[in-house]
Amino acid sequence: MNKKWSWRLTMSLVLIGASFIVYAFHYLVFRDLHHIFLYLIGDIGFLFINVLVVTLLIEQLLSRREKQALMKKMNMVIGTFFSEVGLGLLKKFPVFVENASGLSPHLEIQPRWQKKDFLKAGQAARDFSYKIRVKPSDLTELRSVLVCRRSFLLRLLENPNLLEHDRFTDLLWAVFHLTEELEMRGESLESLPESDYQHIAGDVKRAYSQIASEWLAYTMHLKESYPFLFSLAARINPFNPNPSPVVN
Repeated sequence: MNKKWSWRLTMSLVLIGASFIVYAFHYLVFRDLHHIFLYLIGDIGFLFINVLVVTLLIEQLLSRREKQALMKKMNMVIGTFFSEVGLGLLKKFPVFVENASGLSPHLEIQPRWQKKDFLKAGQAARDFSYKIRVKPSDLTELRSVLVCRRSFLLRLLENPNLLEHDRFTDLLWAVFHLTEELEMRGESLESLPESDYQHIAGDVKRAYSQIASEWLAYTMHLKESYPFLFSLAARINPFNPNPSPVVN
């Protein structure tokens, strides 16, 4: 028996013993078993309602509140990722996507968008048939950007709150994996066999699609909670034809 369960058993026995002592004292003073059992049965009957209220209602509300607070912190982390790495990658990845022009119209965020529009765009980013073609010169440039951000990506992966956000965790692993794939090839990156370029193309596709869909989820959160931040995000959205921070 582990220490945790041993402590619980001991505490249970102490509480039961204390209850027995109190009831015994009550009987010794008043000699009224009818009164004892009357209130004992009433208390046991109310116990089930108490469990219902505390366990199923109050605990659920507290859990939901805690989860909302945690997701708020996570969205701050996600915002930092896009500021430092994500937006830059979204601007660089289209050079690898031959049919990028077919995706952009689905992801042009508009101020009037509602939740259903963001969800529809996110699904379009995940389901789009990406045609990836890699060029050695583009890969070298991408590698430089990712390697410079390696320490930042590692710090994000160390955040324990990521355990509550599977999608973003998968995104970070996809980006980190692409970083390692490019870095490990060193100078040979410009003279790889076609089969290896195809392998890297798959890694680029995975990272791009996940960053794109997560960007839409993040901007949806901004519109719901921080309209002033959403305004900037919509203006600099890399999927818009002419992104600009300037308000016209």
